[in-house]
Amino acid sequence: MSAVIKTPAEIEKMRVAGRLAAEVLEMIEPHVKVGVTTEELNQICHDYIVNEQDAIPAPLNYHGFPKSICTSVNHVICHGIPNDKPLKDGDIINIDITVIKDGYHGDTSKMFYVGQPSIQAKRLCEITQKSLYLAIEMVKPGVRLGDIGSAIQKYAEGFSYSIVREYCGHGIGAEFHEEPQVMHYGKPGTGEVLQEGMCFTIEPMVNVGKRQCKLLKDEWTVVTKDRSLSAQWEHTLLVTKNGVEILTLRSDDELPRVIEHSA
Repeated sequence: MSAVIKTPAEIEKMRVAGRLAAEVLEMIEPHVKVGVTTEELNQICHDYIVNEQDAIPAPLNYHGFPKSICTSVNHVICHGIPNDKPLKDGDIINIDITVIKDGYHGDTSKMFYVGQPSIQAKRLCEITQKSLYLAIEMVKPGVRLGDIGSAIQKYAEGFSYSIVREYCGHGIGAEFHEEPQVMHYGKPGTGEVLQEGMCFTIEPMVNVGKRQCKLLKDEWTVVTKDRSLSAQWEHTLLVTKNGVEILTLRSDDELPRVIEHSA
C-alpha cells in the first residue's frame, strides 16, 4: 500500500491539528518540574485538549492505551504510560502528543529537562533533535525515505549513539498511523519516493548505549535493554511542491515553518 496524498482541504485540517498538538507541548512546559507526576501532566494535557481545544487526545483507548499522552522518562524509549511516580531532578522526559481535530491527526513530541540534566543527558537530547532537524531539511519531492533514514543513522552513530529500529515514523492523516513507515536508519537510494501532498512523521529514537530494546509487561512501555538513556523528538510534516512544511512547529523550534529548495 502506498502513501495517501492529501487534498488541499485535508491539508488545511492537518495544519489545524498540527498547530493544536504543538500548542499542548508549549502549554505543558512550565508544569514539567521536580515533584510533578506524569499522571498529573497527563491530566493537565487531557483537560486542555478536551476543554480548551475542543479536540480529542488520540492515544486514549487507542488499541487499549490507558492515557491521553505518552510520557517516556530516562531509559524509556517510547509509549511510557503516565503514572504516580514524581519526576526527579536530572530526569529527562519525552512527552508525546497526538490530537484529533475534525477527524485529522497532529502528532509531535519533545524532550524536557527536569531540573538540571547531566551533561550526557543534555547532549543526547540535543543530538537527537539535530538528527530530526537535518532529516526535515532533506524533505522534498523525489527524495527517498532511505536517504532520510540513512542521514539520521549516520549523524547519531557519529556520536557513538545508537538508533532504535523497532519503532519508526509513519504516514498520518485521517488515521493515526498510515503508510508509509518512516525508518530512522537505512540505505540511500532505497525506500518510497516522496511526493507533494504526503504527510508523515519523523521521530528518531536515539540511545546512549546499545540499540536493543525491551517491551515491559504492561505491553506498551519500551525501554533500553541496557537501561541507558534514550531521547526522541517528533514532528508531523507535509511534503510541499519544492520542500517541506512543519505542521507541528513550536515557538522554541530552530527551523522555519516552511523550507523551500531551489530545483
